[in-house]
Amino acid sequence: MSKIKIGVIGAGNIGNVHLSIFDQLQEDVEIKAITDVFLPLAKKRAEEYGIPTVHETPEALINDASLDAVIVAVPNKYHAPLTIQALKAGKHVLLEKPMAINESDAKEILLTQRQTGKIVMIPHQMRWESIPMQVKEQIDRGELGDIYHVKAGWFRRKGIPGWGTWFTQKAESGGGPLIDIGVHLLDLSLHLMGNPKPVSVFGSTYAEFGPKKKGIGTWGTPNWNGTYDVEDIATALIKMEDGSSLTLDVSWAVHMDTDNNPFVHLLGSEGGASIRGDKGKLLTERFNQAMEIDLQKPEEQEGEERVRLSRHFVECIREGKEPISSALTGYTNNLILAAIYESSQTGREVMLNWDVEEE
Repeated sequence: MSKIKIGVIGAGNIGNVHLSIFDQLQEDVEIKAITDVFLPLAKKRAEEYGIPTVHETPEALINDASLDAVIVAVPNKYHAPLTIQALKAGKHVLLEKPMAINESDAKEILLTQRQTGKIVMIPHQMRWESIPMQVKEQIDRGELGDIYHVKAGWFRRKGIPGWGTWFTQKAESGGGPLIDIGVHLLDLSLHLMGNPKPVSVFGSTYAEFGPKKKGIGTWGTPNWNGTYDVEDIATALIKMEDGSSLTLDVSWAVHMDTDNNPFVHLLGSEGGASIRGDKGKLLTERFNQAMEIDLQKPEEQEGEERVRLSRHFVECIREGKEPISSALTGYTNNLILAAIYESSQTGREVMLNWDVEEE
């Protein structure tokens, strides 16, 4: 088979991650073009990875007839316009999380994806980590029974990224830790639960660190002349149509005892599972005794989860199948995130408006 020809929009940190991964898949993929708002960086990446074409604008790359797909790795604000342009230009899209800055943009991406028939995949790498994959295998075998509640979260003790940059400006990012890291735990939880339909949300957000220029992390370069108008921490209760529920708690900065690892605890009628960082266990009861089984992470190269998700993207293009982290799952995440922010503002439970149903 001929190689899938890909263009990359965004040469920054996350764009470079994708470049390094697809560089390992040269038997299936060829990175043919790159662009960035800062062209010298795009040219630097082109030299590093042997990319033949540097386009001056995203529009030029999107309209490059030699490309089959594009990777969108830019600030959240630009996810929807670039993805929609790419889909209409006949390109498949690997779109960084969150799918969009808000629910309405996510809906437009989903509708455009359905109209064009092209693939949109959100690269949620946590789905492809070995421990969550082992847990999902046991869930699919029925070992946990019915999952009735999930408790998920990620408490960073001191980790506000890029203070004053697009990360901490709601107009650019859509929000703080909820939309930045919370979307990963939300996505993984719904995936492990079997993608039940969420129907209502009650949530709260707080900003106690960023406005005081405290809780600063090491990711990104701060702009002390910038602004901070997003949350530091978010908490929510999400109820599903089938009666199950999910609690989500995430922070960039918080005064509490935390190991800084993401966690997901699944409560099932026949068993449970616990994931924390790169460790996991299964829990059940046998012969009137509590039992635990530690899950073992196999020896593998760093970043192997991203290799797996990237291979899945290529496979979906070749076979014309829907990715497991599809445009619909991305829209579902955005719908919930928007409801959490709305609930925090109003102080009330928000019923989700599902005017886009699964096909």
